[in-house]
Amino acid sequence: MAPGVDETPAPGEAPIALVARLARAKAAAVAALKPEAWVIGSDQVAVLDAAGAPTILGKPGSEERCQSQLQSCSGRSVEFLTAVAVMRQESNSVSEFMDRTCVKFRTLDEAAIDRYVAMERPVDCAGAFKSEGLGISLCESIDSTDPTGLIGLPLIRLSAALREAGFELP
Repeated sequence: MAPGVDETPAPGEAPIALVARLARAKAAAVAALKPEAWVIGSDQVAVLDAAGAPTILGKPGSEERCQSQLQSCSGRSVEFLTAVAVMRQESNSVSEFMDRTCVKFRTLDEAAIDRYVAMERPVDCAGAFKSEGLGISLCESIDSTDPTGLIGLPLIRLSAALREAGFELP
């Protein structure tokens, strides 16, 4: 269910605060419509730390912005922060957690970026990157405790949160 939450960062909002706020707001918006249901809200941001100044790499929206984002990531590390909120309004239950995944991009030339963007069209992906597809070829390394976190929903920790809420999972 689409939550209809405005994803605009608040002035001066840190990336970790932004992603946590959005995951919670998305879950709360849907939980208000379905108070008896358990609802999962999630959000992800990609953060490039260039010269000590963290920059959020949002969803590029165009091929040109994809190319620009990937050029800025070339040879650098990008931290993907994924926040999840699991809630049920009827019982006033909330469980929240954060996943961090660090992706080290290899040095990318313009031709490799152009080929990747043309083939994958990652215009709707934070950081212009899809690890579950051809984007994996852009990586030098990925450091994570949950490989599913990078695709937007950390399923290992989510499974634990659902078990804590009383769901029987295998």
